[in-house]
Amino acid sequence: MNREVAFKIADAVMYEGYMLYPYRPSALKNRQRWSFGILYPLDYEEVQRGTERSSMHTECLLRDTAECKLRVTLRFLQLAGKEHPDAGSEDEASDEPIPRSLEFEPDLSRQPARGFEFSFPEKISPGQKQEHLRGAVTTAIETLAAGLLKVTVDVRNETSSSDNPANKGTRDCALLRAFLSAHLILETHAGQFVSLLDPGEEFIEHAHACRNIGNFPVLVGTEGERDTMLCSSIILYDYPQIAPESAGDFFDATEMDEMLALRVLTLSDSEKDQMRSANDRVRALLERTEHGTREQLMKTHGAIRGLRPVTDDAPKPASPPWKGPSERLMEWNPQADPTPVEDIVIFGIRLRRGDSVRIRPQKNADIMDIALTGKTAVIESIERDFDDRIHVAVVVEDDPGFDLGVLRQPGHRFFFSPEELEPLKLEVRDER
Repeated sequence: MNREVAFKIADAVMYEGYMLYPYRPSALKNRQRWSFGILYPLDYEEVQRGTERSSMHTECLLRDTAECKLRVTLRFLQLAGKEHPDAGSEDEASDEPIPRSLEFEPDLSRQPARGFEFSFPEKISPGQKQEHLRGAVTTAIETLAAGLLKVTVDVRNETSSSDNPANKGTRDCALLRAFLSAHLILETHAGQFVSLLDPGEEFIEHAHACRNIGNFPVLVGTEGERDTMLCSSIILYDYPQIAPESAGDFFDATEMDEMLALRVLTLSDSEKDQMRSANDRVRALLERTEHGTREQLMKTHGAIRGLRPVTDDAPKPASPPWKGPSERLMEWNPQADPTPVEDIVIFGIRLRRGDSVRIRPQKNADIMDIALTGKTAVIESIERDFDDRIHVAVVVEDDPGFDLGVLRQPGHRFFFSPEELEPLKLEVRDER
């Protein structure tokens, strides 16, 4: 069974949008959260208009056997509100939602649709209040062909949007009684789910007839296994994986760990203080990033998968036909080191690798020229190209990825012509 794998993927989906860079509760994007998988109260006015949903509908295919069993897990988050909110308070994003989960095993004996109701009662703790939630789940099993079932699961939020009629139309109030990031995990014993993305010729018509509203069922686990399906509120492919290089969650299922880690390190002290005061999960993100090792950052810089061995007798790419024999001998090898230059004189000052300069871009060729203007940098190398032009590679001093630039990793080393650099050394060396 792939229960543990499914829950790990599901957690990434469930906390999508939980808190986004710059991870400050005061940021506008973090005051308007929960974009995916929201099941609002049934009487919320946006549900009545048809612009939001209070339910989700799932249909998938299951290859049946005599001993086949099915387990369904419904998971979502419940947002806890302030017990006595301040008037005009905008710190909703600092509330930490409570994970909710319930399991049931539908009867696969081809009976009519069966349902049950569930609820989570109101709970008040110091400074916090959890609203009363009510919902219902209905399951139906239909035989499509010999050994093939269609499983249907409907989830509904039957909570009232507010006890106070004056607040029924407000989104903030509706969110307190909504199922946030709602999703299902389906598991089978002695059966097999059919991929809805790649069902094969045998099941393609039945797969195309499946209707899913508010979720996207995909297979989970090792490729080829068919015992677990995640009905995600975010579009995924079959067999989604958490990258092994990822040390933790940045609350973005499409995250780029290196970029986000480096951006967190560039936040000001006041912004980091806001992160620490937000809630436990955001504080843990900051602490994990600040205490991350250089080795972990290098892991997230990029991974190459699917390499295959190259033998000596493997065909080698031919030189472009437009090149003559002499040009072919002079072809540039991207794996070879560039032609090194020991030092260079800029404004009468001789500079070498390791010297400090200030960046003064002259061309303004792109946004990076504007962003790096005035930055202090360290010369990493001085190189000469085939046209005998000199290029100075620098690493910006306040780049959190400074070490990556020193190691010549892409994205942290920048090239400038000598006239675009201002020496910071006071010593003038003789050019002779």
